[in-house]
This record gives sequence, structure tokens and C-alpha cells, in this order.
Amino acid sequence: MSENTELHPISIYLKIWLLLFVLSTLSYMVDYWNFQGYLRWSLILLFMFLKAGFIIAIFMHMTWERLALAYAILAPPLVLLVLISLMAIEADYIFAARTLFFGA
Repeated sequence: MSENTELHPISIYLKIWLLLFVLSTLSYMVDYWNFQGYLRWSLILLFMFLKAGFIIAIFMHMTWERLALAYAILAPPLVLLVLISLMAIEADYIFAARTLFFGA
């Protein structure tokens, strides 16, 4: 191995793997406990984002990358989330306006 190669202890990967297993179990328990509505979808999305974050940070080695590379990979999805949120807000406004002026 070259001198510049960073070695990460296997324990980090095992701990994250265990944490991903726990988060997956919790996301399955949302259906098992029969949560409904916004609580159900909020929990599912929370667990999904947490798992994706840990996978990106540890298994894709983003924790150890330069900040510029991390921004280059993480910024576009965040911008897309902002744009999707703005579209959802506008869709609610359009739906309310159509309901108000054209009836149900």
C-alpha cells in the first residue's frame, strides 16, 4: 500500500451496518404498528434519509473527502428538494384557487 492511503477500521463499517439494520427494522415497524397518515410517511422518509445519509457518509467515504467534492455531490440533490418543495407549495395554491373560483 502507498503511504497516502487512509485505512479505516472495520469497526466503523460494522457499527454503521448494525445501525442501518436497526433503522430498517424501525421503518418496517412503522407498517407493523399500523401508523397512518402524515406520521407514517414522515417516519418512513426520516428513516430513509437517515439510512441514505449514513451510506453516503461512510460507505461512499464522503466523510473523508474534501469539502468541495462533498458539495459537488450533495448540493444538486438538495437544490432539487428545494425546487420540489416550491412546486408542491405552488400546486397547493393552484388547487386552492381552482377550488375557490371553479368549485369542487
